[in-house]
Amino acid sequence: LHTTVKFLRKTGTEQRWLERHLKDPFVKASKQQHYRCRSAFKLLEIDDKFCVLRPGLSVLDCGAAPGAWSQVAVERVNALGTDPAVPTGFVLGVDLLRISPLEGAVFLSETDMADPSTLRAIQSLLPLGKADVILSDMAPNATGIKELDHQKLINLCLGLLDISQSVLKPKGTMLCKFWDGSEARVLQSRLKEQFQDVRTIKPQASRKDSAESYYLARLYRGR
Repeated sequence: LHTTVKFLRKTGTEQRWLERHLKDPFVKASKQQHYRCRSAFKLLEIDDKFCVLRPGLSVLDCGAAPGAWSQVAVERVNALGTDPAVPTGFVLGVDLLRISPLEGAVFLSETDMADPSTLRAIQSLLPLGKADVILSDMAPNATGIKELDHQKLINLCLGLLDISQSVLKPKGTMLCKFWDGSEARVLQSRLKEQFQDVRTIKPQASRKDSAESYYLARLYRGR
């Protein structure tokens, strides 16, 4: 019984996280605007500034669960065809976790991006087998060891960059999350080899004490 009571009692860290979460304006806004989580506002802010998503584009959303970025993409590329005056786009989301269905998007749930069969599935689902935009809000399961988690996320991004050679259209765009650390420049250099324009973005919706930032790579040099 003593152990059970101790287990149920919130730690000070958990309590502070919960209080911050409940006060977070982006959490409140996500509920009001019916987005699946607050991360939608990171993509909305980036897209408002850099016009990553446009009607008619095909989007591959990696690490899509719970689906907030896909929600934004469906709206911005007109995947539902709700605006007949502009082209209709396409959104494909992939994640190791299960993703609840979303009208206007196709999901590959419980699917590993590192599995060779996943690339074939992605190519079979994307229009003409290619994407105009690759989005990645992927993150590894955190170990709590900052440098190790950083390296794991950089490796995920590098793996995605390899996949982009098969699925990203020439002059396409890649937006990927990374955590600050010693290997970030390795990823940045690889992106600069393959894209004409690479910049670092820290959206306002990213918490100030978070190590996360995003690389926005545009004008893919691929064939």
